[in-house]
Amino acid sequence: MNREQNEFLELQRKLMDRLDTSQELPDEVICEQIDKLLMEKNSGHYYSLRRRAQLRTELFNSVRKLDILQELVDDDQVTEIMVNGLDGIFIEENGRIRKWEKGFHSRDKIEDLVQGIAAKSNRIVNATVPIVDARLENGARVSMVLPPIALNGPIITIRQFPVHPIEMQQLIEWGAVTEEAVQFLKKLVIAGYNIFISGGTGSGKTTFLNALSNYIPKDERIITIEDNAELQIRGVANLVRLEARKGNTQGDHEITIRDLIRASLRMRPDRVIVGEVRGEETIDMIQAMNNGHDGSLSTGHGNSPRDMLARLETMVLMGMELPVSAVRRQIASGIDIMVHLGRMRDRSRKVLEILEITGYSYEKEEIQTHTLYEFEENGKGGEKVAGTLVRKGDLMQTRKLERAGLL
Repeated sequence: MNREQNEFLELQRKLMDRLDTSQELPDEVICEQIDKLLMEKNSGHYYSLRRRAQLRTELFNSVRKLDILQELVDDDQVTEIMVNGLDGIFIEENGRIRKWEKGFHSRDKIEDLVQGIAAKSNRIVNATVPIVDARLENGARVSMVLPPIALNGPIITIRQFPVHPIEMQQLIEWGAVTEEAVQFLKKLVIAGYNIFISGGTGSGKTTFLNALSNYIPKDERIITIEDNAELQIRGVANLVRLEARKGNTQGDHEITIRDLIRASLRMRPDRVIVGEVRGEETIDMIQAMNNGHDGSLSTGHGNSPRDMLARLETMVLMGMELPVSAVRRQIASGIDIMVHLGRMRDRSRKVLEILEITGYSYEKEEIQTHTLYEFEENGKGGEKVAGTLVRKGDLMQTRKLERAGLL
């Protein structure tokens, strides 16, 4: 531990001795005590204006905010913050992961931070309930794991979201999708095609769903359903946002995604947007798509469109016992379009395939698909991925486009 770190810890100790932690203190009171402390002679010297300003921010963050992590949370370029106990802090910045130069000096400090984050989200986390998901005030998603489950100390993972949601034009400029494909998808959203977005971890599913949702007609009633509220749909006046709730330590009072989908259908939605399906709620989402809520959207974790369809089958069967053929017919009837995203070797995110689900083959007993766009790499396999989304076929199911007058 260097001299500056020792100096900060000593100041932090003195500050906590002066604050009355038995009551909720206003920010002004905390700042006043910090200023008094920094104006005094410490360790035989006074602080420069620059050092005083730095210490003022760090001390305030250690008491009121997220300690050293606040600096990262305030940085728009940082998309992921990973605290691996005392082993270090890793961040994702501009698509690259690196170890941060700062770190926590005590396990107790990390545990205090975990408790503070959980309390502000009305969550409980302890040795009995060592895993918890929460949300920061800025909407960032937090996952926390405590010992004895986490062997190398308290683990905190924070997924940041941009203050200004990424729009489709930015994705076009970044080469994630082509203008032609975007205009095609825009028509499908307006016409009320049910669209499912698949992709691996970190492929940009939620970002793409957000951007795509901007094409929903603004006069419709939209209901969003999520585990942790992440979607940033703008411009829709008649918008209802629902978030699932974990049960208490006895498992009571839990509100699941499945509960919310069922409740939403009694709220007269034009469209239902489910942030991500992971289990038995899939059957309810598919049924909503089949029951007149055209234009509904959702995402799921899959390594390819075919893999995603297989996972959807499995997840539907988790919620209802049906013959596999009946499940496949339900999926084929409910989902019109699948958009598959992937993360390339250069860490860029791209739309890799757009396909149409054309129906169910009773002969082959399988869901029929038709590729509309596919990413083709035109480089020579170098580190930087070069390529584009190439049109492979025309839309076969055009009835919704015709009804909307867009054909």
